[in-house]
Amino acid sequence: MSRSTNGGTGQPRTQAGGAAIFTVGHSSLEAAQFCELLSKHAVDLLIDVRSRPASARFPHFSGAALEKLLEAEGVAYLFLGDELGGRPDDAAAYGSDGVVDYRVRRKSYAFKAGIERVEREAGCRRVALMCAEEDPIECHRFLMVCPELVAGGFELLHIRRGGRVETQRDAEDRLLHITGFGDVAANTLFPEARARALEEALALRERQCAFRVDPNLVEPW
Repeated sequence: MSRSTNGGTGQPRTQAGGAAIFTVGHSSLEAAQFCELLSKHAVDLLIDVRSRPASARFPHFSGAALEKLLEAEGVAYLFLGDELGGRPDDAAAYGSDGVVDYRVRRKSYAFKAGIERVEREAGCRRVALMCAEEDPIECHRFLMVCPELVAGGFELLHIRRGGRVETQRDAEDRLLHITGFGDVAANTLFPEARARALEEALALRERQCAFRVDPNLVEPW
């Protein structure tokens, strides 16, 4: 895989100079198409944040096959689905209704350990977090993982189909519009109002997208 000169070398940077982190959803892409996305943005390390790194419909995205594919392309693979996956094997992360509570999960030791690993890797390599959904605002990587990384000073850049990049801010604005908070999406005079609206928008979207189990089950599996 030839690395795009558009991506440059080293880590992408925010305007403030901090490291940025890509995210990407494999969706129904062919192996070559997916590798091309990573090449275009010179990704060095793909961090898999799926709880279950397997795909019956697209076997090239199953963990072992994906790692082998990436190795041939010069991209490292790291599985952090146990720590950062959207289907945690931890009953404490599930509400009484059987839905994963992202805010509770963020407080867990495992999740914090996963975030710390991502931050370390992003300090020395061009990193992309991968899950299945193409649109980030439909995925736990945006709804659960990204807010913690944003709070840590990182900029998230979402690789979309065709290779275009959607910034974290633009993705947040889309979410605000979809959830009825469009009036504060572009509000720069009152950032506190935008932050509150975004928190509510994330919570609403979480209810729609988060993994759920039978609430009568004591354990989630």
